[in-house]
Amino acid sequence: MVKPRKAATGAYWRSWLRGAPPPRWVRVLPVVLLVGVGAASLTDSVPLDIGFLLGAVPPLAVLAYGPWATAFLGAATIGLLTIPLFHLNQPGNTDLFTLGFVAALSVFVSFVRGRRDEQLDLERTVAETAQRAIVPDVRRRVGPLRCASLYRAAERGTLVGGDFFDVRPGPHGVRAVLGDVQGHGLSAVATVAAVLGAFREAVLDDVDAESMAARLDRRLVVDSARTEHAELFATAVLLDFAPHGREVRVLACGHPPPVLLRAGAVSTLELDPGPPLGLGLADVMAGTAGTVSLLPGDLLLLASDGVLEARDASGAFYPFVERLTSMTGVGLDELPDEIWADLSRFTPKIQDDVTLLILTPYAAEPG
Repeated sequence: MVKPRKAATGAYWRSWLRGAPPPRWVRVLPVVLLVGVGAASLTDSVPLDIGFLLGAVPPLAVLAYGPWATAFLGAATIGLLTIPLFHLNQPGNTDLFTLGFVAALSVFVSFVRGRRDEQLDLERTVAETAQRAIVPDVRRRVGPLRCASLYRAAERGTLVGGDFFDVRPGPHGVRAVLGDVQGHGLSAVATVAAVLGAFREAVLDDVDAESMAARLDRRLVVDSARTEHAELFATAVLLDFAPHGREVRVLACGHPPPVLLRAGAVSTLELDPGPPLGLGLADVMAGTAGTVSLLPGDLLLLASDGVLEARDASGAFYPFVERLTSMTGVGLDELPDEIWADLSRFTPKIQDDVTLLILTPYAAEPG
């Protein structure tokens, strides 16, 4: 998988409010406030009535520090307030008791927050492991193909949504799939797992793209029958590569066809699409798979609806093919991040899962 790009400052601020580690300035702020008040009180022999600012130090420490560090900053705050050298207007007992109570309460809150963070880290690790097992990273090279991919789930805090993709070698050649199940987010994860499980079996058993589509269609039909009014369906593009990787049969099942990048030109493959999977129609009115010959350097790019149907602030669709024209010189490994960055600039908010899968014949080095 391509490494995610570095988040912008605004995105990092939002991720911190959602549970990510606090930024550096949050850790520095209570220390700066403590030192700043102390330094300001030494600049003039006239007492300065700024001691009330020290009351913010323990609560700020809770945001970034553990119980011991919070206790130390609380004690330093009380000491700074009571040392005559700093001329902080001689606080009364009520002020000291109030500050002491706030410091003790901050230590307790910091302890509780630390325990909750540990539990959340454990749960996040388990969830990520399970989600990666459903949609694992695609290898850089699979048989005669080089691969690159990108996956951004629309539902925050998750790695898997309603999109799915995989590239697998099998006895009949390398097979690839990219698609989108009904819905997105955690509610679609079970359907994604079922579809990918059926696809991985099809890679071993089925001889062509049509047979794979029929197997995935039956899987969804059977799953829908277990639940009343489930109506599970999925759109997908299935790729059946020849053993040498220079020829591929492409079958679209209710999903937009792939895009071919060749010698600086961008074109959408013309296919006779079939119905979405899960309607029980794969054996009756299956689409016609198109055969594409690939040249060295060709890039075959598959994208989900989250890319093709993204809109800007005015409601206009993301011009995917036109934008790709300016990226024909970008390398395979960098292209997914380049598309994601361009898409993020185009649309104010990502509403759907964003998935990209790029495949190209592997060119062996001389010797």
